[in-house]
Amino acid sequence: MTPEEKLPAIRAAIPSLAAGIQLNTGTSGPMPSEVLAAMAELTDYERAYGRGQFDYYLEALDRRNEARAGIAAILGADIGSISLTRSTTEGMNIATWGLDWAPGDVAVTSTHEHIGGLGPLYGLRDRRGVELRFADVGVGGDDEATLAAFDRAITPGTKLVSVSHVLWSTGAVLPVARIADLAHDRGAVVVIDGAQAVGAIPVDVQSIGADAYAHPAQKWLLGPEGMGGLWVSPAAADRIQPLYGGYFGFERYDSSGTAVRHPDGRRFETSDFHRPSIPGFARALSWLSMYVGLDFVLGRGPATARRAADALAAIDGVEVITPRDRMATLIVFRIDGWECEAALDELGARTFAIARTIPHLDALRISVGFFTSDEEVDRFVEGVRLLAAHTPATLPPRRTLPILEAS
Repeated sequence: MTPEEKLPAIRAAIPSLAAGIQLNTGTSGPMPSEVLAAMAELTDYERAYGRGQFDYYLEALDRRNEARAGIAAILGADIGSISLTRSTTEGMNIATWGLDWAPGDVAVTSTHEHIGGLGPLYGLRDRRGVELRFADVGVGGDDEATLAAFDRAITPGTKLVSVSHVLWSTGAVLPVARIADLAHDRGAVVVIDGAQAVGAIPVDVQSIGADAYAHPAQKWLLGPEGMGGLWVSPAAADRIQPLYGGYFGFERYDSSGTAVRHPDGRRFETSDFHRPSIPGFARALSWLSMYVGLDFVLGRGPATARRAADALAAIDGVEVITPRDRMATLIVFRIDGWECEAALDELGARTFAIARTIPHLDALRISVGFFTSDEEVDRFVEGVRLLAAHTPATLPPRRTLPILEAS
């Protein structure tokens, strides 16, 4: 198909796009029909036949491997280095706690991290006596300033640098490869939160210098909640070790003390997942890779987001916080005279946009996907233009539809 033919076909395969302008993929993306069908098929099977058949268990193992292979293809990695997780947060916890920590060790992060990455760091600080340092990256709009901040924070002997590829709060793409070079020169392991990058922009985990890279299923990969992936570099396998264990992490074991973990990424897995979600995740990955095509996904998404950011920035009274020369597919902005919640309510009612706020910045955040149409961008931008030309007190009332009752 030509790109002009392809977009309508893609949108027809994602039914929830008809419910409004889906601009909150950075929280949860819309699921394609094929993903929902794969999950429904197993749900129907479990309702009819139960979950205890051994063949059903073996089938689930195959689907786990299929999901790992799909993740590996998108990350440019080997399937053996992939672990399935329940979220980005779980992956960040596994990689962070997997180091051998001692009181006085140093971990470095940025001032704009999500709690999914900060949570394990706060745990290290409070329970292990680890010193936690924050590199002040502002809104991440200046690579040299960002690198200077990390240069000050990462001293020789620092054990961990934990940072987002794309900042959830401002949408800025951080110079993670250069941060990783700086960290490695000083002996630190680099763990990257890829929640707003994987499925949104091209990611090659090996070329950016990550030692571990965590991501979810439900955002830009359009999969189910409760699943995600963790890539750990083979070079870091001796430094990042499983902190806890369970059935799925071991190749063999017995009750006399013999236990051999899987030598690959499966060593970080502990227990089973919601069974229907496993093929759902695998189907989402294959749908993006083989039906849509990653070139289309990773090309059109950022290009459409940039078009939307440029249009918003051209409106008097609108401040686009996201640096347009360092953006992915998130756009964070403010409208003069409007609190973020009030603006979101009005835009939702007037344009049927589904978005979110960033409360600590008093800003709105939209997520622009490869499936977002130009018409949807234009409609949303016109809604913002209307708000920017007014205050909450002067905004014209919304049009209403009178309902006539028969007497």
